[in-house]
Amino acid sequence: MFIRRSSALVGAVALALVVTGCGSSKDDSDSAGKGRTRVFAADNGKITIPADPKRVVATGYAVPAMIEADASLVGISSWKRGEPLMSKKDLATYKKLPKVAGELAKETNYEAIAEAEPDLIVIGVPAPVLGDIDVKRLESIAPVVAIGPTVPSAWRKLTRKQSDAAGSLKKFDTVQEQYEAKAAKLAKKYKGVLPQLKLGHVGAYGEVAKGTFQREFGNSWGTNIAEDMGAKYYGKVKKPGPGSHAVSEYPSLEELPASLRDADAITYSVQADGSVPKAVRYVMDSKLWKNLPAVKAGKTFPLRYTEAATYGSAMKTLDAIDKSFAPLLKR
Repeated sequence: MFIRRSSALVGAVALALVVTGCGSSKDDSDSAGKGRTRVFAADNGKITIPADPKRVVATGYAVPAMIEADASLVGISSWKRGEPLMSKKDLATYKKLPKVAGELAKETNYEAIAEAEPDLIVIGVPAPVLGDIDVKRLESIAPVVAIGPTVPSAWRKLTRKQSDAAGSLKKFDTVQEQYEAKAAKLAKKYKGVLPQLKLGHVGAYGEVAKGTFQREFGNSWGTNIAEDMGAKYYGKVKKPGPGSHAVSEYPSLEELPASLRDADAITYSVQADGSVPKAVRYVMDSKLWKNLPAVKAGKTFPLRYTEAATYGSAMKTLDAIDKSFAPLLKR
C-alpha cells in the first residue's frame, strides 16, 4: 500500500535566464554565475533555490533518485527498503553518505542537516506526511523543496522533478532513455502474447489479521512497470481514494473469486530474494486461490522489485518480469 510505504519514511540543469517547466532563473551576482537562483514549483509552493546546487540533502523517495542522478549530495535519510534495488555503485554511494534522518520523517536530525551545510534540501515524502517534519526549521538552514509521491506510477515525473531541482537532469535523461529502450524491446518480445491477456495482480500489502488481500490495478506498484512491456491489467477500484487508493483496493479474502475469476493470468509481488510475503502467502494458501481459473491453468507469475521508483531500479524490475513471463513464449 502506497501510504504505508510512504509512512515508512514519514518520509534540466538550470540554465541562466531560461524559463523552464518548473521555474525561471535569475542572476543575483556576478557574470560567473555565483549565487544564481531560480523559482521552483514544489509541493510546498514556489521556492527560490540555487540554479546549480552544490550541497544537497535528500530524504525519502528523493534519496534513490538523487543518488542515481549523481546529485551533489552531502546528506541523506536512511532508505533501507531501496537497498536491494540499487546498483553496486549506487549502493556504495548510499552507504558512504552521512545519514541525517532515519526511515521515519519524525527521525529527521535537524542538527545533522545543519552541520552538512546544504544549499538545498529535497524532501521526498507525500503531502500528508509533510506535517511530521518541521519545514520552518529546515528553511532556516537552506531552501526546502518538497516533492512527494502520489499514485505509484508517478515516480517517472517525480524523479525527474527531483533531479531537476538538484540540477542533475543530464544523467537522469540518460538513464531514462536506457529504460525506455529496454521496455520497448521487451514489449516487442511479448507483443504476440502479453497484450492479449487480462491480468490481475495480488500485492504485498494486504492485512492477514483483518482477512484482506491487496488487489492492484493499472498504475500501481506491482503493475506499472509490467504495463510498459505491454501488460494489460483489467478492472478498477470500486471506491477510489487518494494516492495508492486510486489504483489498489483491499477486499476480504472471501471476495477473491469475484475479484480475480475473470483473469487470464495473475501476477503477484514477491520479495527481492524471491520469497513470498506473508500477505501474499495468505492468499495462495487459500482454497479460493487454488480454484481460480488462472491458477488452475498454471498462469501465475511472481514479480520481483515491484517497489522500484527510479528508472535505474526499474530496469532490474524489467529483467525480473522478463524472466517470470518467459514461459508465456513457449505456450
